[in-house]
This record gives sequence, C-alpha cells and structure tokens, in this order.
Amino acid sequence: MPKMKTHRGAAKRFSKTGSGKIKRSHAFKRHILESKSPSTKRHLRKGGLVSKGDAKRIASLITYI
Repeated sequence: MPKMKTHRGAAKRFSKTGSGKIKRSHAFKRHILESKSPSTKRHLRKGGLVSKGDAKRIASLITYI
C-alpha cells in the first residue's frame, strides 16, 4: 500500500503540539473589526486547540506533521 499524502490545505491550518494535540487559529479576525471590542480581538490572536471530536479526523489528514 502506498504512503498517505498529507492534505495540504489542512497542513497550512493545523499543527501539532509537543504532546500531540492539534493546534488551530481562531476565526472572525479578518475583516469587520471595527464592530468588535478590543478584548475580543485580543483573545482571537491566541491559538486554540481542536476539539476531541474533530481531532481524530484532522489527525488523519496531517499524518506526517
């Protein structure tokens, strides 16, 4: 059986932490920022972790990362 290919779209959006969890970035930070409060925009800067339900599916897309 051939090697699996890494899903390039997923590879650009997700990365793994040292402990094996999957990191992601927050949405809603691209435009229409005037109506959002400074604290909201500040919290969106930091990354987040993928939920348990999605982690297994995404892990199969980024197998070698």
